[in-house]
Amino acid sequence: MEFAETKLKGAFVIALERREDSRGFFARAFCRTEFEQHGLNATVVQCNLSFSERRGTVRGLHYQVAPRAECKLVRCVHGSIFDVIVDLRPSSPTRLQWVAVNLSADNRSALFVPEGFAHGFQTLEDRSEVLYQVSEFYSPEHERGLRWNDPAFAINWPIAATIISERDQNHPDFLK
Repeated sequence: MEFAETKLKGAFVIALERREDSRGFFARAFCRTEFEQHGLNATVVQCNLSFSERRGTVRGLHYQVAPRAECKLVRCVHGSIFDVIVDLRPSSPTRLQWVAVNLSADNRSALFVPEGFAHGFQTLEDRSEVLYQVSEFYSPEHERGLRWNDPAFAINWPIAATIISERDQNHPDFLK
């Protein structure tokens, strides 16, 4: 795997290191040892699959707070997404900054989302499917959300939002 740290410390885009032959290719998509060598939490307690029927669907921005704060490894396995993370860590020099990465079935890259980050995405194609590996079990009492179009972050979504859940539309603005 090839790890490229984003401008937000601890958040990495992870590309596959492909071994190709006449059959196609083989690549490791996760390796606990390599994650730990990069200082990343390699705990995986749950894998989640998200399917969105329509292009323009927005999901997020979601996160969990301590003691159930979670890391995520996010990969688009069908279609493509504009994947967004926002640094919410109180002492971070990049607090309230965001990074977006295009993840797709074609590029097969993943985004490692550290604890203390909100996460969301917008589908760029119909029938997009996203696989998440997470380091904590889902905990409704620790779940939080921020509105996808909160002016505190000014995220430049690439296309018009077409479908957003009522819950995601009604998340509060971030209070500094």
